[in-house]
Amino acid sequence: MNVFIAGGTSGIGYSLAKHYLSKGYCVGICGRNLAKIEENNFKNLQAFQADVSDMNSISSVLESFLLDKQGLDIFINCAGSYAEDVAGNISYEEAEEMLQTNISGTVNCFEASRKAMKNQKNGSITVVASVSGILEYENSSLYTKTKRSVIQIAEAYRRALKPFGISVTTIAPGYVDTEKLRQLNQNNLGKKPFLTNLETATHIISEAIENKEKLIIFPTKMKWMMRSLSLLPSSLLNMIMFRKAKWMKND
Repeated sequence: MNVFIAGGTSGIGYSLAKHYLSKGYCVGICGRNLAKIEENNFKNLQAFQADVSDMNSISSVLESFLLDKQGLDIFINCAGSYAEDVAGNISYEEAEEMLQTNISGTVNCFEASRKAMKNQKNGSITVVASVSGILEYENSSLYTKTKRSVIQIAEAYRRALKPFGISVTTIAPGYVDTEKLRQLNQNNLGKKPFLTNLETATHIISEAIENKEKLIIFPTKMKWMMRSLSLLPSSLLNMIMFRKAKWMKND
């Protein structure tokens, strides 16, 4: 089996890479900074430098990975960008990076993997979004809106690719205990409800891919909390989510 993971140099992506390597699969990973890779002593691992917001970049490294291989079985897009903008305090550069990585990057990964799989009549494409994208309300953060867009883009590709034997799985996780999350929160995760450890998240995601699930939201408590919130009037949901975001940032 051949697996390629965009955003696979750290966090969930790298954990999934190690999972598939343990099964004896050939795995390719890419990211903007290869120095993030903890270790690279795996025989079947190939690492590439690439930026998903650049179509030529992601297409080129995927072609390089597949050069001596018979097809692409699994493509996973774990690439993402986050910047806090609860009170509208966000720079143009931060906003641009989120839009380019989370939206343009998602489309680019779908296009690159779709083209690699189109003559196979099979294959699996997965994108990691966020549970925050499940909710729709006016004053949600830019990050939340981009992740909602990711979910909707995946739905469109799922419908388009189904006749060609290519499955699409969307992953909408809650808080996962990664090094990045700890860095963003000064190593204090006390205000992150229903925190999932990386090993559990990897198991849930890999199982969803194997079963060709359409949409997986985890952990279960977070899923039901978000679905309950989605039933509230928009004005009330706006107020609750804004206060929650301010509370989480208030040390």
